[in-house]
Amino acid sequence: MTITQLKYVLAVAEHKNFTLAAEKCFVTQPTLSMQIQKIEEELDVQIFDRTKKPIQLTEIGQKIVNQSKNIVNEAERIQDIVDQQKGFIGGEFRLGIIPTIMPTLLPMFLNNFIKKYPKVKLIIEELNTNDIIEKLKNGHLDAAIAATPLEEEKIKEIVLYFEPFVAYIPENNPAHHKKEISIDDLNIDEILLLQDGHCFRDGILNLCKNQNQNEKNHFQLESGSFETLIKLADEGLGITLLPYLHTMNLSEKDQQKLRHFAEPKPAREVSLIYPKNELKIHIIDALRNTISGIIKGAITFQNVQIISPLQKK
Repeated sequence: MTITQLKYVLAVAEHKNFTLAAEKCFVTQPTLSMQIQKIEEELDVQIFDRTKKPIQLTEIGQKIVNQSKNIVNEAERIQDIVDQQKGFIGGEFRLGIIPTIMPTLLPMFLNNFIKKYPKVKLIIEELNTNDIIEKLKNGHLDAAIAATPLEEEKIKEIVLYFEPFVAYIPENNPAHHKKEISIDDLNIDEILLLQDGHCFRDGILNLCKNQNQNEKNHFQLESGSFETLIKLADEGLGITLLPYLHTMNLSEKDQQKLRHFAEPKPAREVSLIYPKNELKIHIIDALRNTISGIIKGAITFQNVQIISPLQKK
C-alpha cells in the first residue's frame, strides 16, 4: 500500500462519496476507486460498505482509517523535519480564525507576518469554532485562532492574549451614568447578542448565567455582526457587549458610550490552537511570535477573569 492510497481512503471516509472524494484529491473517480480496491484486495478486507447511502465504513474500515491518519501525519512530518533542519519557513499554511477575532486581529499582524516570512503561503478562512475543531481534526487546517479553553483532547492551545469584555451602553440606559460597571449591572433581557454559533455569544451567556431571563420579552434578536448590535443599541433597544479590540475602531462619539468592568475584568482567552501531532510547528511558532509581539502593545490588562466559551449544559 502507498501513502497516496491511504489519502484516498481518508478522503472517502470523510466525504462518504467516491466522486466527491476524487474531486477533493484531484483525480478521476475511476482512478480513486481502483486504488482503494487495490488496498482492500491487498488487505483482504472491505474498508467501505458500498451498499449503504451515504457510503459507510465497516468495523475494520474504521480501525484502518484511524491508523491511516497516523501514518499520513507521520509521513508529512518528514518534510517538517527537513524544513526545520534547513531553517526553512515556507510552504502552504491553512489558518482558521473565528468571526469575532478576524476583523480586528488579522489586520494587526498579517502584513507584518507576510513581510517577515514571504515564503509562507497563508490560506485564511473565517470559521466558527465547531467548524475549526472539525477541520483541525480532519487535517484541513494547520492551526487556528479561537477563544479558549476548548477542552479538546487532540488539540493543543497556546494563549496569545486575554481580551476583556466591554459594555456599549447608550445615554438612555441608567447604567450609562456609571464610570465602570459590574456583572450585577447587566440585565440579560436587554443584552443584544450575536447569533447562535458564535462563541462570544456563549461567553456572554456564561457571564450572565446566574441571571433569570424574563420570558415576557417584547422581542428577541440575534445578529451576525457587532455593527448591527451597536446600531440597535443606539435605537434604544438594549445594550451589547464587545471584545476590547473591536472598541478601538469605534468613533470618538461611540467610544463615549463604552463602560469597562471593574476588576477582575471579565475577559475571553484567545489562543493559537493546532493538532497535537504538531505538523508545521516551525510556522506555528513564527505565527505565535509575530502575534504576541504586536498584541502586547494593544492589550495590557492583567487582572482579568476568564469567561469560558463552552456552552453550559
